[in-house]
Amino acid sequence: MKHVLSVKVNNAAGVLSHVTGLFTRRSYNIDSLCVGETNDPKYSVITLVIDEEASMIDQITKQLLKLMDVIEIQNLTGEISVKRELLLICIEIQKNERAELLMLSRLFETTVIEMSQTQLLLQLVAEPRRVNYFLEAIEGFKVVHMARTGVVALALP
Repeated sequence: MKHVLSVKVNNAAGVLSHVTGLFTRRSYNIDSLCVGETNDPKYSVITLVIDEEASMIDQITKQLLKLMDVIEIQNLTGEISVKRELLLICIEIQKNERAELLMLSRLFETTVIEMSQTQLLLQLVAEPRRVNYFLEAIEGFKVVHMARTGVVALALP
């Protein structure tokens, strides 16, 4: 099962390296990693998606809390939270494919960033599951370039 951890840390040089180093040393894999400054520039939030058993997540959390720059950890896996991911994708299109791709684009509420005679650049901001469904829906099209961010998550009050 994939777990989402939100780790509040001091916004300082080397903190991300210390956090990811902990995972490297213990041979844990990080599926997704996203880092950003909070409303207070002294702190950043590292959002980690980890595919491990719940017992391992508890161990990871305890080990992370031992790091000097880690302030707080929230496990957002079972919590009521908002999770989003950004997908930018450039798709090669033929004239006879344009209508179908634009229909899928509307269905998944993507934003058309650019369109030429031969390519379509789309943006999708959605839950990771919805991003996966969109990628499945366009499997028949030729993807030229694709960039997918990590998950960003926020607990709801």
